[in-house]
Amino acid sequence: MVTERFKGGDMGPVGKRFQRSGRMLPEGVVYHASWVDAPGARCFQVMEAENQSLIEVWAGRWSDLVEFEIVPVVTSSQFWSSRPAGPA
Repeated sequence: MVTERFKGGDMGPVGKRFQRSGRMLPEGVVYHASWVDAPGARCFQVMEAENQSLIEVWAGRWSDLVEFEIVPVVTSSQFWSSRPAGPA
């Protein structure tokens, strides 16, 4: 899960670059979905990659315009299936 905060609170330069260059994803990174908060200050994206370093390559391509918080996540079912059952 990636949270983007637009530097200076200005999403305009991000939109212009996206229109010109697309997402600029490296091979091995898959974009699934995104949401922008109502004020337009943050974007929340679900991205997928075999390892976080690939996501960091992508973030580096935008780091002049965006501050990133990258949080590795798994689905709830993956999380719970990897945990031992509690005491009976």
